Amino acid sequence: MFQKTNEIKVLRDPIHGYIHISYQVIWDCLNAREFQRLHRIHQLGGVFQVYHTAEHSRFAHSLGVYEIVRRMVEEIRDLSDSLDEFEKVQVMCAALLHDLGHGPYSHFFESLQSISHEQRTALLILDEKSEVHQALVKAHPELPQKVVAILQHTHPKKMLSQMISSQLDADRMDYLLRDAYETGTSYGTFDLERILRTMRVKEETLCMKESGMHSVEDYIMARYHMYWQVYLHPDAKSYELLIQLFFKQYEKSATTIPLLDCLTRDCTNEEFLVMDEARLLTGFQEACTCDDPLLKEYARCILDRHLLEWKENPTAQEEQEIKAKLEKAGYDLEAWYVEEKTKNNAYLPYTEEDSIIWILDKNQQLQCLSSKSEIVKALLRMENQLEKRIYYRKNL
Repeated sequence: MFQKTNEIKVLRDPIHGYIHISYQVIWDCLNAREFQRLHRIHQLGGVFQVYHTAEHSRFAHSLGVYEIVRRMVEEIRDLSDSLDEFEKVQVMCAALLHDLGHGPYSHFFESLQSISHEQRTALLILDEKSEVHQALVKAHPELPQKVVAILQHTHPKKMLSQMISSQLDADRMDYLLRDAYETGTSYGTFDLERILRTMRVKEETLCMKESGMHSVEDYIMARYHMYWQVYLHPDAKSYELLIQLFFKQYEKSATTIPLLDCLTRDCTNEEFLVMDEARLLTGFQEACTCDDPLLKEYARCILDRHLLEWKENPTAQEEQEIKAKLEKAGYDLEAWYVEEKTKNNAYLPYTEEDSIIWILDKNQQLQCLSSKSEIVKALLRMENQLEKRIYYRKNL
């Protein structure tokens, strides 16, 4: 029996109304320094440069994922009946802590490190010195290992990993609704209540009743539109490219900014915990007064939102003209000209290569979603085309 809090803790949330916490281990993990750090990490990286209200944090998102998983294990009868209390606590802890290893500007940070955010999350949870580890061990000595097993898809009960990381999971469901709300767009909205009401368990697998299939289609289309209209917005990418160019130059430069040093190598857990976006921005401010003119210019562009110009699928002639203008204006092409190539199906909202959304038909048989949905069939038939975008210095 796991210790409960004296009373149910209730946190207000714009997406879920209230977030309910009744287990002491969840409350202790929430108050651990490793989790509190997520207050200082943007959920959407550079997207706030385009959608100015997108200032929400990984902290809020992680709580949202926890709340959806809590509702799954408590309100979906099939799930509640097939899990014991220990398994429910394991998956709720995994939901809360799944993004613990995200660095500043999230996925950009990973480009500077050899450790992925998933690996960092596991390192923090298993680190005996971390407050999160101590909170988990206090509740059950095997809890840290069980939580990591869920996040790494090695847990014997596959369904627990499915709830947090699959084609239809609590992580995606929260970030779509939250990101749509915080960006002020309607692209990411779908009927979460209907999905939860029609979710079932069959053969140790999460699935959806056929009557809830249209809600799943809405969810998939929400992912499609959010990726192309929000997550992959070229101005957000431009901001992140400026940060990448800054650090590329910093590694070559004789300039030293102590605040940023551990970003250019794999950092320890302790160094990681103080590496947040506030620290990065302070480092950019220091760079504005450094002796390296290129580093100084990058820092000013980042802080003052002087983003790179961009052009989609330019002709060879257009590329040559832009390069010629850059050189004529005295700009180094290596410093101020970037090419990005993307396959237009690289961010498909749904594929059946790694995992499948299963539909429970009227005969109580599992069918893959693409066999039942014409919308999904059409998405899976999308041709693989290469999109090219160039980024370059503005005001030529």
